[in-house]
Amino acid sequence: MPRTSASPPTADSAAPAGPSADSALTHGLKQRHLSMIALGGVIGAGLFVGSGAGIAAAGPSIIVAYAISGLLVMMVMRMLGEMSAANPASGSFSVHAERAIGPWAGFTAGWSFWFLLCVAVGLEGIGAAQIVSGWLPGTPEWAWVALFMVIFLGTNLAAVKNFGEFEFWFAALKVIAITLFLVLGLLAIFGVLPDTDAPGLSNLTGDGGFLPKGMDGFIIGLLASVFAYGGLETVTIAAAESENPVQGVAKAVRTAMWRIAVFYIGSMAVIVTLVPWDDPKVAEVGPFYAMLDHLGVGSAAQIMNVVILIALLSAMNANIYGASRMARSLVARGQGPSVLGRISSGVPRNAVMFSSVFGFLCVLLSYWRPDDVFPWLLNMIGAVILVVWIFIAVSQLILRRRTEREAPQTLVVRMWFFPVGTMVALAAMVGIFLLMLRQPDTRDQLLATGALTVVLIGLGLLRQRRRGDEGADDGTGTGADPGAGSGAGPEAGPEAGTGTAAEIPAQRR
Repeated sequence: MPRTSASPPTADSAAPAGPSADSALTHGLKQRHLSMIALGGVIGAGLFVGSGAGIAAAGPSIIVAYAISGLLVMMVMRMLGEMSAANPASGSFSVHAERAIGPWAGFTAGWSFWFLLCVAVGLEGIGAAQIVSGWLPGTPEWAWVALFMVIFLGTNLAAVKNFGEFEFWFAALKVIAITLFLVLGLLAIFGVLPDTDAPGLSNLTGDGGFLPKGMDGFIIGLLASVFAYGGLETVTIAAAESENPVQGVAKAVRTAMWRIAVFYIGSMAVIVTLVPWDDPKVAEVGPFYAMLDHLGVGSAAQIMNVVILIALLSAMNANIYGASRMARSLVARGQGPSVLGRISSGVPRNAVMFSSVFGFLCVLLSYWRPDDVFPWLLNMIGAVILVVWIFIAVSQLILRRRTEREAPQTLVVRMWFFPVGTMVALAAMVGIFLLMLRQPDTRDQLLATGALTVVLIGLGLLRQRRRGDEGADDGTGTGADPGAGSGAGPEAGPEAGTGTAAEIPAQRR
C-alpha cells in the first residue's frame, strides 16, 4: 500500500484536536467484506420498489434513463475512487473536499451526507417494520423499528468486523436473489420456461412505443433513476477500515461498471421486455413483483417482501455505520462536538449512538408530525446526493493536478478522460438540477435541499473564520499541515494513507 512520509504533529501545530493514533479506528474489515459491500451496495430498496415509478413514467425508455444515470454514477465513483485510493479516509469525500476547497466544504459535504444517512435510517426502519407488521398483524410498527435499531446499534457498537459480517451476508442474499431473478427473466424472454411464450419486442414497441409519454415522461424516469443509485459511496468509507484500503477501493471502483450494468440496467431491460410498462402492478406493488406475478410464480408477493426486507435491513446497518464514521471524521478535523470523536476499542461509539438516536427521532417524527415536519425532512434530503457528487467532482478536479505534481505514485485509480470527463460529469449534474426545477415534486425537494446546503455552508464558513481568527491571535495560524516541510505529498498527514489518523487536512496550496 503506497504511503507517504510525514512528520508527526507537533505541539505547535494548529491542527484541530482529534483522536490519537492509539485510539484510531481498526482495520477489521477483510477483503471479502469489502468486496461484498461493494457488490451488494448497489442493490437497495430503491431498485426493488422505487424503480416502479420510473417505469410507469418513462415506459420502456427507462432502460436508456438508467443507462444515462448509471454512466454518471460510474464517473462519480471513478473520481471518488481516485481520491480515496490516494488518500483512504473514513471521511471519504468530506476529507477530499476539505483538502481541495477548504474546511467549509468538508463541513458542508460531511454533515449533509450524515443528515441524509440518518433520515434514511428512519425511512428504512419504517419500511421494514411495515413488512413485518403485515406478516404479524396487530404488532405495532414502532416496536419493530425499535428492535431493528437496537440490533444494528449493537452491531455497530461492537467491533467493525461484526458490521462487515452482517453486510457480507445481507449482500450475499441480495446478490443471489437478483441473480435468480435475472436468470428467470432471461429464460422467459427466450421462451425456455414451460407454459411461457417469448414476448419478443411487443412490450418494448407496443402501447405507445418505446417513449410512450414523450420527453416529459422520460425526464421523470431519469430523475427517479438518478436517486436510485444512492449508497455506493459507503464502500469508500468502509475501505479505510479494511486490511488493504488502497486495493479495496481500487477493486470496488473498477468493478462498479459491470455491477451497475447487470443489476440496474439489466433488471430494467428484463422487466419492461416481459411486463407491459402500463401494468398497474408495476407502480403499485413494484416491478419485480409484477414480473414474478406475470410469470405465474407462486407467492410472488411474499418472495419480494423477504428480498425487500433484507435490502432495507442491510441499508439500515450500512447507513448507521456510514453516518457514525462520517461524524467521527468531521469531529477529528475540528468540525463538530469533540465528544463524538471518542473511540473505544477501535469503534467511535458516541458517534454510533448519536447517529442512531437521530435516526430513531426521524421515525418518531413520522408518527408525531406526519403532515408537516416529516415531509419537510424528506424534502431536505431529496437532492443531497447531488450536492455531494458536485463536491466530489470539484475536489477531484483540484486534487488530481496537485497529486500529479507532488505524489503521482498514489494515483492507482485514474478518472477517465481527465479533465474533460470530470467537466462533463459536472455539466450533467447541473443539468439534473435544471430538470428538477421543471418538475413540481422535485422542485420542492431541490429548494429544501438548497436551503439545508446554504445553512451548512454558512455555518462552515463561520467556523472556518473563527478558527482563523483564533489561530491569528495565538500566532499559529490555521490549516497548517503537521507534515508540511517534511517532503510529504499533498495527501500526507498523520499516518497518511492509513485511514486511521485524525484526518487533519493537508496544507492547501
